[in-house]
Amino acid sequence: MTLEIRKSKASWSKKPRLGTDLALGCSLIALHKNMFCWGSSIHGELGLGGIEDEHILTPREVDFQKSTEVTYIACGESHTVVITRGGELYSCGNNDFGQLGHDKGRKRLRLISGLEAFVFKKAACGACHTVAVNEWGQLFSWGCNSEGQLGLNIINPTENIPRMVKTLGTNVIVQVACGIKHVLALTNNGEIYAWGSNTEGQLGLGSDVIKELKPKLICSLISLPIAFIACGGYHSIAITKSGAVFGWGKNVFGQLGLNDTQIRYLPCQLRTLRNAKVCYAACGEEFSVFLTMDGGVFTCGAGMYGQLGHGSHSNEILPRQVMELMGSTVTQVSCGRRHTLAFVPSHRKIYAWGLGGAGQLGNRITQSVTTPQVVLGPWVPPNGSAMIKLDTQLSSYMIDCIVKHIFSGGDHCFATVIPREENIESDDCRVIDSTSQILNISEEQLAACQRVPKGSSVDHELMMYLETAFKSQSCINGSFLFKNDAHYGCSSKNHGVDLDIAIKSFGVISELCNDTIQELIFNSITDSLIPSFSTSPPDIESLRVYLTVPLYHGFANPLHWNALHQPFCKAVINLKSEALKVVSSWWSKAPPYYFERLVRTHKSVVLHIIKQSKHDKNVSWNVLSKYVLEFLRLLNKLNHTAEDKIRVPYSTFHLPELIEHIDIKADYFKWLTEKDNYSNNRMYFCDYPFLFDAQAKTVLLETDQAIQMQSAMNEAATRAITQMLFHPYPANSMDARLHNQFVTLNVSRENIVQDTLLELSHYDPSDLKKPLRVKFHGEEAEDAGGVKKEFFMLLLKEILDPKYGMFKEYEETRTIWFSQDSFEDEVMYSLIGLLCGLVIYNFIIIDLPFPLALYKKLLHEPVGLIDIKEMSPAVAKSLQSILDYENPDFEEIFCLNFEIVRDAFGERKIYELIPDGGKVPVTLKNKKQFVDLYVDYILNKSVESHYQAFHTGFHKVCGGRVLELFHSHELMAVVVGNENYDWEELQRNATYKEGYSANDPTINLFWQVFHELPLEEKKKFLLFLTGSDRIPIQGMKAIKIIIQPMSDERMLPVAHTCFNVLDLPRYQTRERLRYKLLQAIQQTQGFSLV
Repeated sequence: MTLEIRKSKASWSKKPRLGTDLALGCSLIALHKNMFCWGSSIHGELGLGGIEDEHILTPREVDFQKSTEVTYIACGESHTVVITRGGELYSCGNNDFGQLGHDKGRKRLRLISGLEAFVFKKAACGACHTVAVNEWGQLFSWGCNSEGQLGLNIINPTENIPRMVKTLGTNVIVQVACGIKHVLALTNNGEIYAWGSNTEGQLGLGSDVIKELKPKLICSLISLPIAFIACGGYHSIAITKSGAVFGWGKNVFGQLGLNDTQIRYLPCQLRTLRNAKVCYAACGEEFSVFLTMDGGVFTCGAGMYGQLGHGSHSNEILPRQVMELMGSTVTQVSCGRRHTLAFVPSHRKIYAWGLGGAGQLGNRITQSVTTPQVVLGPWVPPNGSAMIKLDTQLSSYMIDCIVKHIFSGGDHCFATVIPREENIESDDCRVIDSTSQILNISEEQLAACQRVPKGSSVDHELMMYLETAFKSQSCINGSFLFKNDAHYGCSSKNHGVDLDIAIKSFGVISELCNDTIQELIFNSITDSLIPSFSTSPPDIESLRVYLTVPLYHGFANPLHWNALHQPFCKAVINLKSEALKVVSSWWSKAPPYYFERLVRTHKSVVLHIIKQSKHDKNVSWNVLSKYVLEFLRLLNKLNHTAEDKIRVPYSTFHLPELIEHIDIKADYFKWLTEKDNYSNNRMYFCDYPFLFDAQAKTVLLETDQAIQMQSAMNEAATRAITQMLFHPYPANSMDARLHNQFVTLNVSRENIVQDTLLELSHYDPSDLKKPLRVKFHGEEAEDAGGVKKEFFMLLLKEILDPKYGMFKEYEETRTIWFSQDSFEDEVMYSLIGLLCGLVIYNFIIIDLPFPLALYKKLLHEPVGLIDIKEMSPAVAKSLQSILDYENPDFEEIFCLNFEIVRDAFGERKIYELIPDGGKVPVTLKNKKQFVDLYVDYILNKSVESHYQAFHTGFHKVCGGRVLELFHSHELMAVVVGNENYDWEELQRNATYKEGYSANDPTINLFWQVFHELPLEEKKKFLLFLTGSDRIPIQGMKAIKIIIQPMSDERMLPVAHTCFNVLDLPRYQTRERLRYKLLQAIQQTQGFSLV
C-alpha cells in the first residue's frame, strides 16, 4: 500500500516549540534534515543514536546537525563516513579496529578531530578501514591494517588516528576505492596504485604478491585514460573515458564478467561491454553493476540473494542487462554487500533488490527480492504524492523532497534529499565531476597559458598542470575527445578524437609567447611522453597518442629530429602488429591535410639529416634516418589502402633534392650487389623508392639498363672469343652477328614491318639486352641514337595503324586499345610488346597513342571507370549516369541486361557479362556490379589473350625491379615524354662550339627567330634536332643542344639527331635565317652522312 504524507502550508516548516524555535524562523529551510537512512543499525552505522531497532525497514531521517551540508557518504561493512561541504569528516558505527578515526560515541556521527587543517573531498571504506582524500589530492588512512590496506608501509594491525600515505605524497589523488582489505587510488596523471591484500589477485599486480604494504603502480594499465575505479570485496574494476571496462581479482561467481570463473591476477578487458558505453560501476562483495551512458544497468557475479536483479538466484558470468529497468533511464547505482540500489530520476524513485534481511531494501520487509522493488521513501514522485507518510514521532519535519544522491555499503543505505521547490537536479553518476578526473589538455588551461606574458614567471600550479598533462600518455589519450558520446566504443574505425579541436589546441600551443612554458612542454614530450610509449599498449584507447602528438608544432622543425621524430618513428615501427594495424587504420582514414602533414614533417627530416651529414662526418644518415624512412615507408603503404584511390598525390612523398645530395647511381649499384648480405646498419635509398621523383627514377632506370647492357655485351664478347678459338665462323654469318656486342637490325623503309620481324627472329630474348643499332637499306648514317628514334616512329606508326584491325581507335580521344576481333595472331601482339619494351630499354621517346590503362596493367595497377573515361568520355559518362541514378523507375529508364553490345566489322555482336546475362536485368541493387563488369570486360576480359602476348613481349626486354619503382603515369612519361615545354630553359642549356658563343650575332638572330615561331613550328624544330617533338620526363633541362657553325650560308641548317647537334651557317640577315630554318625543319625523315 502506498501512503501519503500530509502537506503543510509551508513546505519544510515544522511547528515551533515555544521559546526555543521562534528565533530560528528565518533559518528553518537552512536547518531542514535532508539525509535518510535504512538497513542495519546493529553497530550504529546509521547514526540514529541509541535506538532499540537493529533493522530500519524504511527510510528514516538522520538527526545530524550538518545534514544539509553533506556532500558524500562512504559506507563500510558496518561503519559510515560523511563528508560535509566544508570538507569535514564525520563517522559512526563499528570501531573495533579504529576505523572511525575517533574514540567518541559510535552511534551518532562524530567529527574526526585532528584534521581541521584539511578540506576533504572524497572518502571510501573497506570492511574495517577508511581512506579519505583532501583538496590537494593527499591521501589519509586509518583502521584495520592486517593486510597493509592502509598503505603506510608498516605492520601495525590497526591505526586509530588518520595518517597520511606518504608513498603517494608527490601524487595528486583524484579517486579512491576500497575492497574488504585492499585499496585502489587514481592519480591525476592516469596512474592507478593498489595496496593491501592480494590473495585473490585484487591488486592487479600479478600472482607473486600476497599483499602490498604500500601503494604500487598497476603497470599493465599505464597509458589508459581512466575515468572511474571501483572495488568489490576481492575484485576491482576500472573504466576508461570511452567505456572500456577492465576487471581483475576474485572471479568465483563470474563477478568480472569475463564469461568464466577463473581468477585474474592482471587486468582483463570485458569485451562484451566494449560498445555498451559503460561510464560507471559499483561493486558488491561478489558481484558487479555497470551503468551505461544510455541509463542501462548490467550486472554479473553472485546472484544467490537476487542481488543481480534478474528474477533468479543464479550467478551470471557475463554482464546481463536488468530487464525490469529497461525503458527507464537510471542515473545512479550503488551496492551494499549483497544488495543493489538504483535511482530513476524520471520516476524520482529509488529501486532496491538483493539481500533484505536487515531492511536494506527499504520496503518494510526483511526478505530478499530478485527484481527491482521501490524503496518506500518520503521523496516526492512526479505526481506530487510521496510513497509513505513519515512517522511524526520519529521525524520532526514534514518533508516535500526529491532524492539528491544514494549511498550504500554493508547492509545499510543512505539517501540525501533536497527540497523540491529548489528545482535542483538529482546527481547523475554518468556525469563525473571534473575534480575527480585525470587531467587533459583543455581550452581553459591553454587560455591561461596565453595570458602569461613573454619573459614573466609562470604560476606554480599552471606549471604543475603542464608538466603532468604533457608527460602522461593517459592525459593525452583522454584529451581532444568528441564532446558527445561519439568517442565511446573506440576501435580501428573510430578513434573518438576531434582532430579539429586537437589541431586548434596545438595551434594555440605553437603561438604561446612564454619561453618557460614552451620549454616545459617540449621537455615533457621529448624526455617523458615519447620515451614512455610501449610496444604493446593495453588497449586501443592507449593508441590515440599516436594520432595527436604529431600535431605538436615541434614536429615541423627538422632540427628536433633526434628528440622528436626519430624516437616517435621508432615507437611506431616497434609497435606490435595488432596495435600498428589500428594506428595505421586511423592514419589512412584521417583527412588528407592531416596525412600530408605527417608525410611532409618527416620527409623534411630525411633531407635535413642528409644535408647535415655532408658537413658533419660524425652524423651518419644511413643509420640515424632509418626509423624515419621506415615510418615514411609505412605512410606510403597506407596511401594506397583506399581501393584505387590515394590519400595524397605520389609527389607528396617525393624528395626532388635527393638527387642533388646523394649519388643515386652508386646507391643503386651497391644496393644491387650488396643487398643479400648487408647488415641492418647499412641503409640504401633504393629500399625507399617512393622518395624518388620521376627524374631520379629515370636515372635509376638508365643505370639499370646500362648494367644490363654491359652484362649482355660482356657475355657476347666471352662467347665470341670462345667461339673464335675453338669453332671459327665466317665474319658475315649470322653466328657472327649473334656474338656481336650489339643487336643490329637491317631494315628497309618500304618493308619495315616484315624486315623487323625477320631480323628479330634471329635473336634470343637475352640478346635483346644488348645495345640496339638500326641501319636503313641504302642510307649511310651510323646509328648513334637518331636512326633508332626514326625507326621506332616509322615501325610503330605502321604496325599500330587501326586499318590492320589489331587495335581499335577511339575517335574522341585518338587513343587506341586492343581489338577484340583482330585476325592477327598473338605473335604480332608479342612483337608490339617487344618493340615497346625496346623503346623504354633504349630510352627512345615516341608518342604512342595508348592510354594510361596500358601502363597501369603493365605495372599491375588496378584499372577502372576513370580509364574508360580517358579512352571514351561518352561511354564513361553513360556508365556514370547509371551509377548516379537513384529513382525507382531505374529499370524503365535504362532497360539494361547483363550484356554488352559491340560492333565488329559492321556486325552487331552481343557478349554476356555473366552466365545468362541477357535474362538478368540491371537494377538499382546490382547496377554497380554491372558497371564493374562492363569496365572489366572492356579493359581486361575481352582482350586478355592479346594483352598477355603484348605483356610477354614487353617483359622480354623491359622489366624487373627498377621498372616497378615507377607509377603508371611516370612510365607513360618515360615512353611518350611530355609537352611541358620551357623554351627559355632550352636556350639556357644550349652550348656552343667552333667559334660560336652566346653573344655571337648569328646566335642572337637564331634565338630571336626561334622564339617568334608558333608552337607547332617549335615542335617541328625539336623533332628535327632530337628526333622527337616531346621532351623527356626530366623536363626541358634534360635536352642539351649544341650549336656549331658552318661556313657556307647557302646550306640549310643540318641536325645530328644522335647528338642533338645543330650545324648553323653564319646567316647575315634575320630573314634569311628564318627562311632557311623553316625549310630545314620540314625535312624530318631520312639520314645521310654530312
